[in-house]
Amino acid sequence: MARGQLSREEALACSGCRHACHVMLYADTTSKLFGSTPIRHIVLMQMRFDGLLGFPGGLVNPEEESLEAGLSRELLEELGLEVPITEEDYVETCRAPPLSSKSTSRLILHFYVKKMEEEQIREVEKAAASTAVDHGLEVMGKVRVPLFRTTHNGGLSFFLSHSFIGSARSQLISSLLRLGLVSPQTMEKALRKSLRMHAETREDLRAALAFTERSTATGAHP
Repeated sequence: MARGQLSREEALACSGCRHACHVMLYADTTSKLFGSTPIRHIVLMQMRFDGLLGFPGGLVNPEEESLEAGLSRELLEELGLEVPITEEDYVETCRAPPLSSKSTSRLILHFYVKKMEEEQIREVEKAAASTAVDHGLEVMGKVRVPLFRTTHNGGLSFFLSHSFIGSARSQLISSLLRLGLVSPQTMEKALRKSLRMHAETREDLRAALAFTERSTATGAHP
């Protein structure tokens, strides 16, 4: 699903390229929202320092360490505890989206998916907020992806309408479908709702901008 896909071998042979590794951590759960809506699966993402959603991970140097060792090191910084990553967790590699249509990205993204137990996910969330060195700095906090649908099609559709870094949204969608965590029919409905929400959000932002411009012109302050 991601553009600019490469094999792992092609990526590691790329001269002058930078490499980043990220992982989707997930677990099954029997929990229910409000005691009635099955949550079924816990999928972790995080709010980054730049306000974008992404997966845990970061830059690695294949000349000094393996991709998995580099990712494990990054996870220790962002999660506050060790989460060993192996080649068995590897999913795909692609080039990061270019900054413009006329440029080619030199950043290569390696994506992993690791299944854990629910209690392990809870420990990750606790450590990320209490002992992780990057908490409140590079990482604003961990978030769970709402895979369910609430009244007025809330939940997954609302989440997908947020802003994501690079290929994170496509990585999330393809992983949810590949692992069977969300059905294709449910994903299609969620994406259609997200598209409608983008149009509504654009109108809200225009109204907010107009209000701000009027306040600037009159010198008004809160």
